[in-house]
Amino acid sequence: MSAVQSAPTAQSEALFARARAVTPGGVNSPVRAFRSVGGTPRFIASAQGAYLTDADGTRYLDYIGSWGPMILGHNLPAVREAVADALQFGTSFGAPGEREVLLAEQVTRLTGVDRVRFVSSGTEATMSALRLARGATGRKFILKFRGNYHGHADGLLVEAGSGLMTNEGHLGAAAPSSAGVPEEYARLTLVSEYNDPQALDALMAERGHELAAVIFEPVVGNAGVLVPTPEFLAALHRVREHGTLLIADEVMTGFRLSLRGATGLLGLQPDLICWGKIIGGGLPVGAYGGRADVMDFVSPQGPVYQAGTLSGNPLAMAAGLATLTALENTPDLYARLDAYTAQLASGLKSAAQTAGVPVSVNRVGSMLTAFHQDVPDGSVRTYTDAARSDTAAFARWFQGMLARGVYWAPSQFESIFVSGAHGDAELNATLEAAQAAYRDLGGRDLGAHEQGGGA
Repeated sequence: MSAVQSAPTAQSEALFARARAVTPGGVNSPVRAFRSVGGTPRFIASAQGAYLTDADGTRYLDYIGSWGPMILGHNLPAVREAVADALQFGTSFGAPGEREVLLAEQVTRLTGVDRVRFVSSGTEATMSALRLARGATGRKFILKFRGNYHGHADGLLVEAGSGLMTNEGHLGAAAPSSAGVPEEYARLTLVSEYNDPQALDALMAERGHELAAVIFEPVVGNAGVLVPTPEFLAALHRVREHGTLLIADEVMTGFRLSLRGATGLLGLQPDLICWGKIIGGGLPVGAYGGRADVMDFVSPQGPVYQAGTLSGNPLAMAAGLATLTALENTPDLYARLDAYTAQLASGLKSAAQTAGVPVSVNRVGSMLTAFHQDVPDGSVRTYTDAARSDTAAFARWFQGMLARGVYWAPSQFESIFVSGAHGDAELNATLEAAQAAYRDLGGRDLGAHEQGGGA
């Protein structure tokens, strides 16, 4: 087993101690605390291209990309310059401006929706879309899928994914994933298994007339990457036969998998779509949009209220415009991302097999998860499948990668994200680190599987 000299962490440790004194758990989003992988979270001082540099001066090859939005790499000059240009005119108006019109025109043109409303986060987008669905249909129940994460609004913290992975509850019943979510509210959310078309059809036959909406991740990223089957996609479209609206949560996949997101890639026809991450170019932006007849229910046009002081913020709009324009002007980007991630998947699988470590890799475009379990690639299709992963083995592998300068997602139940700044040198460095980390892991007694993840 090779010995690895860990990078210094004194500054990150000091910052983490200070943060714990003033912030719950020392972080402003739970998975950042490294609780499911152990060790000290790295406090980042700067980012450039495919790399992060922490407070101790250590440089890491980054596969988080701020959890998706940095599809063209960190600190893209075009985005930085657009924000700087907007900044000279002010930071917030609380009134409409041209940039939000320009970005709305660009989003509607690229995605095919009729109307779009900007908010400040993915959570706001999904929360608002569900309120809209209830207002448009006059129904109060919604349906989501186990392991799909749609933000931290109360009604959506029901058998959610990522840092909330549990095995509680059963299909059709709502089990809150967080304290503070009233059971009465949770009961308005029905739950089915992702990639189980028979279960969805059965639930819709029984309760479809009560459902305002079915919300789903087209490609799941918050239980690890789960890829929808054609049968499941067909069942999703059948929910509309019951007068139920279909909402695609593309906060993670929107503009990540194609210029039309997963919706375009998979041939989906949702009534509403939610976006985030990439449309803000790294600044806080979310949005929801869809058919005109549904979106016209939104205030002030209609009776469904939704508002936000920072919605359409000029700096965020500028960053989004620059990012989407750069994506349009880089026509070979998605093919390059796909090719890189395919090579990464193949290399990870080969390295794990050589070391005798059971791993199953799921991938779509530039999103990838290596599940630590002994099943064929592509066999992890549901939340239940993902939850069988050996999280203790993943945590040790994660630490092996981190010690070798590769910053992977600090949870077994997350996607990693490849950017346009990743090239041959980064791929080779990643696979070299992975081979060594798997060799270390293969030389240990892996122990019992530990379920649950996130932080």
